[in-house]
Amino acid sequence: MGESTTITTADGPFQAYVARPSAGGGAAVVVIQEICGVNQVMRDITDGLAGQGYLAICPDLFWRIEPGIQFTDKTEAEWKRAFELFNTFDVDAGVADIAATIDHIRADPACNDKVGAVGFCLGGLLAFLTATRTDVDASISYYGVGLESRVAEAEKLTRPLLMHIAEKDQFVPEAAQAIILQALKPHALIEAHTYPGCDHAFARPGSEHYDEKAARLAGGRSLEFFARNLA
Repeated sequence: MGESTTITTADGPFQAYVARPSAGGGAAVVVIQEICGVNQVMRDITDGLAGQGYLAICPDLFWRIEPGIQFTDKTEAEWKRAFELFNTFDVDAGVADIAATIDHIRADPACNDKVGAVGFCLGGLLAFLTATRTDVDASISYYGVGLESRVAEAEKLTRPLLMHIAEKDQFVPEAAQAIILQALKPHALIEAHTYPGCDHAFARPGSEHYDEKAARLAGGRSLEFFARNLA
């Protein structure tokens, strides 16, 4: 159900996957990729949001490294490549590209001017930074990595942020979670939920650590959050 669109920046153009709702216009949502690129998982999430009535867009944030990167997490070679990309990726440039994506989709005739963002893994970190650095209307962060070193940025937050944190996240140890929760949970604009017994990527079907019950709970909270803040 998706299509490709080109987003232009001062540094050059890049591609994004767009899925449109079956009828009418409304709010848009930027889907922020994991470390495996804009793969089938990310396109399925984007399509799913379109099925919920949102104009959804998933930008290729690895385009500065290599355009069109996409793979799974099913082999050791793919995991190695994913972490190479994670370590090479320029986070600040990525947030700038998300800001350009927000402007692009907000200008779409089908958008009602409201734009949300949802990110997973690396995208969970970027969703937090999108909330603090752009004019997005609402953001959702799923098991963001590296957030413990960025919590001071919450001072700049002016729009609602929803956070899903896996209590047994192998990439976000308990000490890091404690820093994140202590700094962010008291914030008036932040709603944070933790998921006992859940590991990283618990909300992604097909993941080694997929937890259907927790994924449904988080997904319901996310849809309610967007319904409330993007109306």
